[in-house]
Amino acid sequence: MEEDPETYRILKLRAEILELGSAIRQLQREGLDDAAAQLLIARKRARLEQLVKSSAAQ
Repeated sequence: MEEDPETYRILKLRAEILELGSAIRQLQREGLDDAAAQLLIARKRARLEQLVKSSAAQ
């Protein structure tokens, strides 16, 4: 079964967000600065929201 590019991008972003969440938790456990990772995850979540909305509108 072949997925369309939009679905692939959504799945890829979700996987990246999960990885970033894990990295953030690890940084927090070790008492390190996680500001850059927090910013990146916020941007990826916003992009995911955009993709999902545009996909639903089609």
